Amino acid sequence: MKKSGLNADQTMSGYPQAVKVSGATDLLFISGQIPVAADGHVPVDFPAQAKLAWANVMAQLTSAGMSVENLAKVTIFLSDRKHAIENRQARKAALGDQDRSVALTVIITGIFDSAWLLEIEAVAAR
Repeated sequence: MKKSGLNADQTMSGYPQAVKVSGATDLLFISGQIPVAADGHVPVDFPAQAKLAWANVMAQLTSAGMSVENLAKVTIFLSDRKHAIENRQARKAALGDQDRSVALTVIITGIFDSAWLLEIEAVAAR
């Protein structure tokens, strides 16, 4: 599988406008991952919730024999735009260099549980 970020117009935060995946044989659609630990605990602050939600995404990738390099598309749902900067920091921490090769959408919306400050869904390919 080959994945490449296409940048007809570079965005302010550096993510690609499009990602092309060639030769993939497996697609993984990851349902919205929430900031809830296995024991049901929900952290109070955004950085801790984001770290946990990203850890849940990574766990789904691992269970499918994939890694962060396989991510092609990520959608992040935020409960409030006031979390935008912290969200960007958490995304960059989770994705590292892969941040530049993942198509990204951030949506400000109401979230199912008012304690959750974000939810992350993703598509991966290999």
